[in-house]
Amino acid sequence: MSTGLYIHIPFCKRKCNYCDFASFAGQEFLIDDYLTALKKEAALLPVHFYHTLYVGGGTPSLLSVRQLEQLFLIITTLSPSVSSFAESTFEANPESLTKEKISLLQHAGFNRFSVGLQSFDEDELRRLGRVHTADDFLRAFESLRCSGVKNINVDLIAGLPGQTLNKFLRNLEKLLALRPEHISVYGLQIEEGTAFFAQGLVCDQPLMRTMLEETRVRLVANGYHHYEISNFAQPGYESKHNIHYWQYGEYVGLGSAAASFLGGIRSQNVPDVREYIHRVSAGKSAVVFSEQLTGKALEGEKLMVGLRQLDGIELTATQWDFFGPEIEKHIQNGLLLQENKKVKLSEEGLFLANEVFYSFVAPFDEK
Repeated sequence: MSTGLYIHIPFCKRKCNYCDFASFAGQEFLIDDYLTALKKEAALLPVHFYHTLYVGGGTPSLLSVRQLEQLFLIITTLSPSVSSFAESTFEANPESLTKEKISLLQHAGFNRFSVGLQSFDEDELRRLGRVHTADDFLRAFESLRCSGVKNINVDLIAGLPGQTLNKFLRNLEKLLALRPEHISVYGLQIEEGTAFFAQGLVCDQPLMRTMLEETRVRLVANGYHHYEISNFAQPGYESKHNIHYWQYGEYVGLGSAAASFLGGIRSQNVPDVREYIHRVSAGKSAVVFSEQLTGKALEGEKLMVGLRQLDGIELTATQWDFFGPEIEKHIQNGLLLQENKKVKLSEEGLFLANEVFYSFVAPFDEK
């Protein structure tokens, strides 16, 4: 069975105002020690065949050329080379993705880049807390294309408080003109612990829905396959690494806050960078949480993850036994569709997916 490999680089130049990921600004002086700890953690991993690789963050492109070379050496202790993966994705921010780094990453074997744009509007970028400008993104994108990169994902945010529909659609049209192979469009979620939450901001949900509906119409009309709630790809460029997650495949996570799923056991490393370095350097496990789901909880999670895919999933007899009433309820209320042996989110269900997913998460209503 193939396994996905994720490596977390938690360092950022500045924390974005909407970000609730395990990422930290102003700690770049810890990168070398962090990479040393990554190497030690990698040496303890069980032997697996790793099918896909995703280096995410944080901002992996913040690493210097020398530090990137150290990262490549760590990867080659787990796989013959970066180019041996069926798909190898490197996440980057425009301001730190230089031509030299692109060349280095390509030479190492990375075949997919994911670039955080979020918006072309300078005012929106400042409100989001982004470090880059729209011109920084355009330079980075052009550098990738000129270097021969043929698989680029770009992230875009919808629903920023104060954002108008026209402004969002201008962002979308500018991005469409560049024809990236993959586009991820996320409706803004304001989570506790973020700067936006502290400011008391709220999103206009009806307006956000209109933005996402227009996104789907326009991207599909331009030849993109809407294959997951937030993800669109030109045919053949769907993310293999993420599909592996949604199909409940096994994966290993390296680094602070990284999660793994092996042998039915889910685990997560300590989020704090200093604590991660300390634990691994002392020969201790970085894992601070683990669980093994069984029975109804396990099948519910499979449903919740699998239903993110627009093609839906074919339910097992066990899943029908556990969740038949809930599934029938959502078919009746129009949030799920049943086509032949598959169940999938309806168009309405795409925008109310959490209402569906809650049915599959413990504690269950056993009435």
